[in-house]
Amino acid sequence: MIRSLAVVAVLAFAAPAFAQTDNRLTLTFETGAETGAILIALYDAEAAYEGGQPARVAQVDVAAGQREAVFDLPAGAYGFKAFHDVNGNGKMDTNPFGMPTEPFAFSNNAVGNMGPAKWDRARFEVSGATAQTIRIRIR
Repeated sequence: MIRSLAVVAVLAFAAPAFAQTDNRLTLTFETGAETGAILIALYDAEAAYEGGQPARVAQVDVAAGQREAVFDLPAGAYGFKAFHDVNGNGKMDTNPFGMPTEPFAFSNNAVGNMGPAKWDRARFEVSGATAQTIRIRIR
């Protein structure tokens, strides 16, 4: 009997450790073109955002009518960079001066100044047990 109570007590205290810790994040994109795909790089740290590897990547097939990317993430700070590959060549096209010629966006609809938006402007928090949806305009 005591052994059974001990097992129940251990399981009761361990239950929160087995609980789902991921939070659903949905990114919904508003686009001006109906072709190509939106390529998304999601970062979980400032150092990665400023030039490292993304924590997650996704592709939204705009030509097929898709407009959303869904991520299941642990709680924390995130930021993303996205661009609309209108012509479907798999890269962000630029003019001879290196300026993007395809639409792009950053989390929080942040705007960069002579380059990509910085982490402090693009950063957002994912937390809680409820789903979170962010609408982004690709311009």
